[in-house]
Amino acid sequence: MRHATSRELYAYWDRIRGAELAPRRSDVEPGDIRRVLPDTFILEVVGREDYLVRLAGTRMCSLYGREIKGTGFLDLWTREDRETIASVGTSVSEDAAGVVIDVELASARGRTVTCEFLLLPLRHGKAPGDRILGSCAAHRRPYWFGADPIVRQRILALKLIWPGEYFRGLGRDGGRLVALPPAFFRAGAGRRHGHLYVVDGGKS
Repeated sequence: MRHATSRELYAYWDRIRGAELAPRRSDVEPGDIRRVLPDTFILEVVGREDYLVRLAGTRMCSLYGREIKGTGFLDLWTREDRETIASVGTSVSEDAAGVVIDVELASARGRTVTCEFLLLPLRHGKAPGDRILGSCAAHRRPYWFGADPIVRQRILALKLIWPGEYFRGLGRDGGRLVALPPAFFRAGAGRRHGHLYVVDGGKS
């Protein structure tokens, strides 16, 4: 967890959830996270591996050059990464895991920049993870942001944070990211945790 936006949102989420695995949607006060609000989004878990963007910050919409509210979250990713993102989302919504993802964004003109996605479980109704609170923050903000929209994004690395790690706390860097080689999920590398393959050694 390298980006200041991710760390601030995580710290806020951790504070408002108290002893629960996930805070309630009604506990999130936009004014409390005003500095990171433009990079923040909320997903509705419509079904297993089906996520709808319910809210998206202004900077995030500017990044894609359009309003992304109502967009299917999986539609933002390359076809090769959608299965991975769907499985990761299920880990957040069903297993109360947190996820940090390093992503390469590519613009309509072929420019690229890396960003950090953070996904955290959130409760709206009785289900513990029927919403997902997230952020998307670029490691640098190039001059063309907002003028050359992002049209493609792919996973570079990801880190799963399991519920037990919340209570032990994270190190200053939030734990290292674990790079995924090509065809990681197809090749069956790592070990299976329920529906998801996990790289051993990814925890801090």
